[in-house]
Amino acid sequence: MQPGELTPERFSSYPPLAKQLATTHILLLQQLPLAFLPLLLREVIAYDWKFPAERRDLDNQFAYLAGLPADQLHTSMQPFAQLRLSPELGSVDWVNSPAQFSEKLTAHLWTTHQIEEFRTASVEYVHKLNAATPAEKLPTHRLSLIILGEGVTENRYPLFRKLRPQGVYLKNVNAQDGRRILLDAVAQRAAEHPAPFAHWYIDGATNDPLPRDGVTCMNYSSLGEVRATLVNKMRKVMQPGGGGPELLRTMLAQMRPEELGLQGTGDVGVLNHFQVSILTEGSGTQLFSTTFVQWSAREALRRAQPLTLLARFAPRLHEQSMRELIAGTQQKPVPDPQGSLIDADMGAYYTWINQQRLSGAEQSRFLVWFEGHNEALVAGPGFGRGVVDSSAIDLKDLVSHLT
Repeated sequence: MQPGELTPERFSSYPPLAKQLATTHILLLQQLPLAFLPLLLREVIAYDWKFPAERRDLDNQFAYLAGLPADQLHTSMQPFAQLRLSPELGSVDWVNSPAQFSEKLTAHLWTTHQIEEFRTASVEYVHKLNAATPAEKLPTHRLSLIILGEGVTENRYPLFRKLRPQGVYLKNVNAQDGRRILLDAVAQRAAEHPAPFAHWYIDGATNDPLPRDGVTCMNYSSLGEVRATLVNKMRKVMQPGGGGPELLRTMLAQMRPEELGLQGTGDVGVLNHFQVSILTEGSGTQLFSTTFVQWSAREALRRAQPLTLLARFAPRLHEQSMRELIAGTQQKPVPDPQGSLIDADMGAYYTWINQQRLSGAEQSRFLVWFEGHNEALVAGPGFGRGVVDSSAIDLKDLVSHLT
């Protein structure tokens, strides 16, 4: 089937909001080339499970395409239309399986040496889309807070080496009841700037008590049964005769929350799909709490684009091979606080990088605190770069300058 043959009935299996979006723009979809349309439908089919920021971005993309005069739409799509596609690609059910089409398209473009043409066309398209899309006006600056180092009593590892050029390294922070201070800061910002999925608390152990109204909470411990169910499914596939890596990849890509015991609709359903994506797309998120927190923070920033993020790294188990962990033959679990601290230190740096990729980056604030100790680092407007400060400061006062 070619795009021009699309009818509203083709989208009958789409979730309600996705179906409405596709059928509303059916005339536009009919004009898009086959090398482009299924990639757009890959986002549309998941519309019901997207965060508000993702829906807004997709709505803006449709508004941009629909607003182009016919000749400009043709010119914009011409680089995609010129790509040579195999007949096999046309036989894929790209309406209901756009992700499968995308994988086959990528392989085809590589084998036919057209990947550079596709990449160039995609970059140019995104550039024009971004230029035509009005910048989002934030109600306040973004703030990311990182807690790391639980269980480490004595540390010789030089913390924040990659972050120090970006902010002020504080060596004398009075952080009594520091975790509560940061939790209160999240709750306060959620109350002052309420919006769905705008404020997040991600914990590598168990969430501390926190007013849940307005704060999206997820933690490694509460997903224990979900993780165990997923690992069991992975273990069966990886056993001899189970299907192997290719079947495992397909299974993970198609996994739904209900298959792992997660139920719910509305915002709960959106969060459930997000949590499943963390556990099925991230390498090691099922088994290592530090990896879970790092990947969750990255994806929350990328997809939900929150105003506030608090991520707390907790000790993971001593590193063992992924094969042992999946097979269930690992040795007796032993916590590794020092190794977890090193993981979390790098995770904090990656979180800062991902925050800087969002709109309003020049006004965003960032804090990472070594839990139970007097070391921290802060970055943002009004703070220096590459500065070491040994003067005494209360964490509560510091946070008040950030919020």
